[in-house]
Amino acid sequence: MKGMMIPTRPVTRPVAAVALACGVLLAGTACSADNKGPQVGPTVTSQPNSSESGTGTPESTTTATDSASGSPSASADPGGSPSAGPSPAATALSWKTYTDPAKTVSFELPKDWIAQSLTPEAGSLPGAVKVEVKDGAGKYVATLQTGLPTAAPAACPAGQSRPYVVISSVPLDIPHSDGPDTIDPRVVFRVIQGYRFFGSFGITNVVAGSDGQSCELRNRVQGPAGRGDYSFADVPAIHAFAADEKVAPAKAFDTLDLAAKYAAHGSDFANAQRMLLSLKVNP
Repeated sequence: MKGMMIPTRPVTRPVAAVALACGVLLAGTACSADNKGPQVGPTVTSQPNSSESGTGTPESTTTATDSASGSPSASADPGGSPSAGPSPAATALSWKTYTDPAKTVSFELPKDWIAQSLTPEAGSLPGAVKVEVKDGAGKYVATLQTGLPTAAPAACPAGQSRPYVVISSVPLDIPHSDGPDTIDPRVVFRVIQGYRFFGSFGITNVVAGSDGQSCELRNRVQGPAGRGDYSFADVPAIHAFAADEKVAPAKAFDTLDLAAKYAAHGSDFANAQRMLLSLKVNP
């Protein structure tokens, strides 16, 4: 299929190589090698090596890319791990660590980036933290929030959901709660299809949707009882924007292939991903 037409079946030909051909059910679902169905495990994944991530947890999952076309590939072994491929590396040479005054959270960020403490959102739990991160040029990157009150997902009327794809999904070790609609925490980059492909990166342990469709992709981790939820993302949630809506600071791409290349090769994403992967939340 050519062009940017919005089909009723999940996205264009490049998407089949990524995930939708076998159904992306949540952040962290990949197709089996024989395409018999989804498996629990990372999808097409951009993963810095463990020496750079700051997490101390080595990962074998990397972006799988077709060498001839540059298109993403979701070739997976029976265990659900994508084929090895090029991995984006953070380009910042010097890093520093931000820790809030109460030492409840910490994360790494490039030395020339700015982390500014802000007043937590109304209704946040006592001890909540809100930190806005900008790059060295003053451009907004992401916001960390803790102590968020539990919020129900947005209503998704029948026929209103849109196809989405998990471009990148990397495990994140932070305290969280488990439930029927949760997964293990991950740092993800996902796109949802509207009149363009709208992308967002963040942390989540919330199931995104079913049958590769959703009305809203939430960048939110449900915290342990009494701790509130966490969000560390460019936007708290993403949806298929209308033509008259402001998209930024979410991303917009003309094709899914461009979105995949942003995650596989973009230095901005690689630095932001390393920052999110370094997040530590004290129990």
